[in-house]
Amino acid sequence: MSKKPSRPFEGRGVWVPSVRRDDGESCTARHTHYHASMTKILIVNPNTTASMTETIGAAARAVAAPGTEISAVTSAMGPVSIEGYYDEAFAVPGLIQALMNAPDADAAIVACFDDTGLDAARTAARFPVVGICEAALVTAGQIAKRIAVVTTLPRSIVPLNELVRRYGFAERAEVTACDVAVLDLEKPGSGAGAKLEAEISRALDKGAEAIVLGCAGMADLAQELSKKFDVPVVDGVAAAVKQAEALAGLKLATSRRGSYASPGVKKYDGLLAPFAPKASG
Repeated sequence: MSKKPSRPFEGRGVWVPSVRRDDGESCTARHTHYHASMTKILIVNPNTTASMTETIGAAARAVAAPGTEISAVTSAMGPVSIEGYYDEAFAVPGLIQALMNAPDADAAIVACFDDTGLDAARTAARFPVVGICEAALVTAGQIAKRIAVVTTLPRSIVPLNELVRRYGFAERAEVTACDVAVLDLEKPGSGAGAKLEAEISRALDKGAEAIVLGCAGMADLAQELSKKFDVPVVDGVAAAVKQAEALAGLKLATSRRGSYASPGVKKYDGLLAPFAPKASG
């Protein structure tokens, strides 16, 4: 499964909108006159690997509706890949910064299958924020009873099982790993594709009826794998795009009552001082 080249990298935490043209291609704001009804979706890759952002952005544009602008940005700070709790903790500030740099977005997507910083993002952003794990499970749950989530490294199994339980799929979804490092997904000759396919085959042999790809770096593989194994293969990035479009279309905003109330104004010290909550308006 070879990676196909995608459009050039768009930026590091900076809003650079693009739109899908009638011919299926995309173009940047400087070449396009926008219509007021267009939906702007920001996709944040919370790791700092720009090539992965390109893959994610291309997968998102492939399913975006006409009139949807997709802007895929790379975090300006943090780990090159997110593989476990420690990486996740240090990826959150860059995620929040990227969200704050896009005040005119209609919805956003956190493009890491750990749903890195999702609750903090929903608290901070003025628009709805969708996590790709939650989106993928909800989508797969509408087309299959037994779901296999195939992720990268074994160390990710427990964190993802926790998310599966949180999202109400503990009785229907099983998490398994293909033992491939995230960055190896883009490395020629790594054997990542063969390992992923072997793990999918094992999951199907155990009774899975649909496969969820448990890493944003697998976003461009879903259709090819679905054809190969003749089962639904859900990519969380694509699923999140459709859910973000729905939330924006329904004009729904994140509730500020209770759990996702705006953070209280207070002082932050040291390196985190720029992230201190400020009074609205």
